Amino acid sequence: MRFRFVIFSLILATSFSLTSAQAVLAPDLITQTLDNLLLSPVLSNPAMVLIDESTGEVVYEKNATAQRKPASVMKILSGASALAYLDPTNSFNTRVSSGNEPRSLVIQGSFDPWFSADNDVAIKMHRTSLPRIGYATLQTIKSGNSGSLKNATIYYSDLFSSDISNLKAFWAKRGFRPTMKPVTSQVAETKAATMILESSSPTVLEILNFAILNSDNVLAERLARLASKASGNAFNDSGVAKTFAALLKKLNIDSTGLVVVDGSGLSKENKVTALLVGQLLLSLRKDEKYAALYNALPVSGVSGTLKDRFITTAPTAVGLVHAKTGTLNGTVTLAGYVQSSDREYVFVTLADEIPKGTRASDKARAAIDKLLGRIAAPNIPAEISDGSTPN
Repeated sequence: MRFRFVIFSLILATSFSLTSAQAVLAPDLITQTLDNLLLSPVLSNPAMVLIDESTGEVVYEKNATAQRKPASVMKILSGASALAYLDPTNSFNTRVSSGNEPRSLVIQGSFDPWFSADNDVAIKMHRTSLPRIGYATLQTIKSGNSGSLKNATIYYSDLFSSDISNLKAFWAKRGFRPTMKPVTSQVAETKAATMILESSSPTVLEILNFAILNSDNVLAERLARLASKASGNAFNDSGVAKTFAALLKKLNIDSTGLVVVDGSGLSKENKVTALLVGQLLLSLRKDEKYAALYNALPVSGVSGTLKDRFITTAPTAVGLVHAKTGTLNGTVTLAGYVQSSDREYVFVTLADEIPKGTRASDKARAAIDKLLGRIAAPNIPAEISDGSTPN
């Protein structure tokens, strides 16, 4: 970590010296410069928008209203919805109790998104451990039934379906196949006797930070569904779509062009426009309620999914870009904020028509990095370029 900090400091210092040699791009030269850069064949006719954060003015756009695949840029909507509808200080609790009926157990959940199927990961990350729950239930059933695992019933409430499937698989490997009965949280409370174990997750804010910084698909999807449930919509992808549309309406953003199939961005059926995402990012930046989302974004050359980018492709932009990455086969996206001397721009780049394959994706990422490197500059006094080539 210290080594990375030293490298970052050296690169940032280098960027300061380069700024005087390659002057800050003047706003009136942005259109010509970006038009030329976006002609790169490795980006294959991308969509892009650049907005002055201080004025809200769209200073550049290309295919800005065309429907494009967002990939993990969709997580910006999931994160914003989580902050809009969930209490950021809330944690999720899970309790396992013996039942007040013979050969029964009760698992009382709260749709904890932070479950881990790996106990070592759970301990390290302070996650709820499915193996821990699995072993506790096995031991309790055995101890209360002379070592037998037969004819057991488990009542459960408020658990994600994938966590239930993982528990069943864990038990099946150990010869335990209980009758599983879903019940409401109220019924679960009446059927619970002595508590065996309890687990609490980190806060919504901490979970959100991890999901955005590391582009965690499962967490993003679960946070989106929890936000949907809290907003009064269905606890499924259809509800998530309605929740996203309602949030955009609340922020006075036209949701035309938005197609939501999931909250993670994994589906190629998801669609957004660069303008919609840009307007969303602009609104979020101006509202303190969503400051945590900005703070969670990866930083160029420093953290999360951007920690290895810009260092060689655009070193003058290291530390100056806060953005959400996105990748699907044939799609590379990036959306967020870039510091340009005394101003900050909101930017969205959606390249979803590139060739499939890792090589094409790497080239597209490098092209986007270089594009932002042409805009990025630290907030220090600098010469404004007149567009001429220095001698």
